[in-house]
Amino acid sequence: MAAVRWIRDGMVVGLGSGSTAAYFIKLLGDAVRAGLQIQSTATSLASEKLAREVGIPLVEPRRGLQFDVTVDGADQLDAQLRLIKGGGGALLREKVLATASHYLLILADSTKLVAQLGSFPLPLEVVPFSLPWVLDAVQALGGTPTVRQVADAPDGQNTKTDQGNLLVDCDFGLLNDPDRLANQLQGVPGVVEQGLFIDLAKAALIARGDQVEVIRRGVASTDASTFTNLP
Repeated sequence: MAAVRWIRDGMVVGLGSGSTAAYFIKLLGDAVRAGLQIQSTATSLASEKLAREVGIPLVEPRRGLQFDVTVDGADQLDAQLRLIKGGGGALLREKVLATASHYLLILADSTKLVAQLGSFPLPLEVVPFSLPWVLDAVQALGGTPTVRQVADAPDGQNTKTDQGNLLVDCDFGLLNDPDRLANQLQGVPGVVEQGLFIDLAKAALIARGDQVEVIRRGVASTDASTFTNLP
């Protein structure tokens, strides 16, 4: 994978969550076992567990910790590299590491790149006590909220994040102003984090069959093979 080629000795790397990030973590583990020297922090307990299994050295959160690069996936992204994330439920830790990173690199297939965000429901991480009022606030903003439940659970058990919070998936339709909506949702008491990632991603690797292209804001897409370092 092109992303692994851009990781250098001495880097501190943020590890994303989800199936695409898991594939990256496994390949990064191969590189570590071959001699690559890095340190990492993961955005979810599942990614942390996988990183330990493949031998990636992990560091605990601490003051002053900054990441050279965080590599993560996205549920949707547009040409301005605005993202919807949180389909896997790790949006809070993902945004924490993205904000603490000098470079956020997104990995996605071409189906995730859209002209306008919103056909994928927007996730919120919500404090359980505040749930009824958050649902009211989402509805007042024009969204249809659904509390995420554990798949196939017989008793309708609500999904919990690694922090023990709830997840609410919100259908706002296509988003005409993602920046404004992000600010509105972030201001709702009880919303710990919302899944719009604005002005955080620096580049994305988009897989189109056997070809991988790099997209950046305001720059024509380029074949990933032309880069030897982070674009």
